[in-house]
Amino acid sequence: MSYTYIEDSERAKALAGELDGLERIALDCEAAGFHRYSDRLCLLQLTTPTQTYVIDPLAFDVTDLLRGPLEDPGVEILMHGADFDLRLLQRDLGIRLTGLFDTQIAASLLGSRQLGLAALLETHLGVSLSKKYQRADWAERPLKSGMLEYAASDTAHLPALVDILATDLETAGRASWAEEECRALERSALSGSSDPAEDRDPVLRVKGARDMTARHVTALRAALAWRDEIAQRRDKAVFRVVGDAPLLEAVAQFPADPNALADIQGFPNGLARGEGDELLRRLRAVADMPEEDLEPYPKFRYRGPGRPTPEVEALAERLKRARNRRAEDLGLDRGTLMPNAVINAVAEAAPMNTEQLAAVEGIRNWQISALGGDLLEVLAHKP
Repeated sequence: MSYTYIEDSERAKALAGELDGLERIALDCEAAGFHRYSDRLCLLQLTTPTQTYVIDPLAFDVTDLLRGPLEDPGVEILMHGADFDLRLLQRDLGIRLTGLFDTQIAASLLGSRQLGLAALLETHLGVSLSKKYQRADWAERPLKSGMLEYAASDTAHLPALVDILATDLETAGRASWAEEECRALERSALSGSSDPAEDRDPVLRVKGARDMTARHVTALRAALAWRDEIAQRRDKAVFRVVGDAPLLEAVAQFPADPNALADIQGFPNGLARGEGDELLRRLRAVADMPEEDLEPYPKFRYRGPGRPTPEVEALAERLKRARNRRAEDLGLDRGTLMPNAVINAVAEAAPMNTEQLAAVEGIRNWQISALGGDLLEVLAHKP
């Protein structure tokens, strides 16, 4: 795999000249979230019509190099599964990408069942991508040559794949569908979609916490905070400090000393003996808390209006059946044609014409064209 590695601003000058005036660029990003506490942007891969570049944003500030072409709506940016990468670019570089063509979106709208980049390249181009560095630590420096070559392969074949998918979309009459979905993804990345409830209470992310007593849930919060502090200090992903299962077991047992903590299956011995005293101190503090100070597992997570009425639920089921039939006719995944959340919103709003249907939050114009008539027919005959 031929590529040019750019790790300083001097080498970037030649690339800056090449980027000027391009009509499209293939782009991918690598982050460190699987290994590190921070999922910071660690590498960018960029393919132009003449060359593939691997750029190190940890070595120099790449913002000025990339802002112009990536924010230019006249430049088509080719990516695969771009949602997370768009957020990285905005958060870490302040770049608001426009002109996206996402091959994952395109493939889903063509009815592909396997949407991974490797599967699409194998199917359409006969190219096999290596998986050797799929879980690599991209914050590692210096990067191995094999890692750089692996990274370069993620964008090198994107232009050829896009040519095929774009032609297929035009043939199927679905090019406007992909255009609308890509613009929506750009807007979504700018607005963000984090769940404030999860940000406030980490126990919501731990399987099994729902069934714990209030004292154990309170202890779990203390244990999660302890783990998070260590992960941040060591710059390690939290699950690499200690997994949820041994941490839950520690909370259940309230061990007497670090040796007992180390005896828990899956609890790292070094962590138990080196950092365990502080965890045990926090657990003992929770054990001594009066009942009124304990904070149980949240009873519910608010996501909008209350539970729909039985009539609305029944209408939503009829709408889903109509959606399912149409999805089968179109050769699309049901959720791709219209997610259940949007179907439920349509049932709640009960629109009686196309204009009212278009006003339902989350609905796309292409979905109205492809499915709107079926939905309105169900709505017209609701009890």
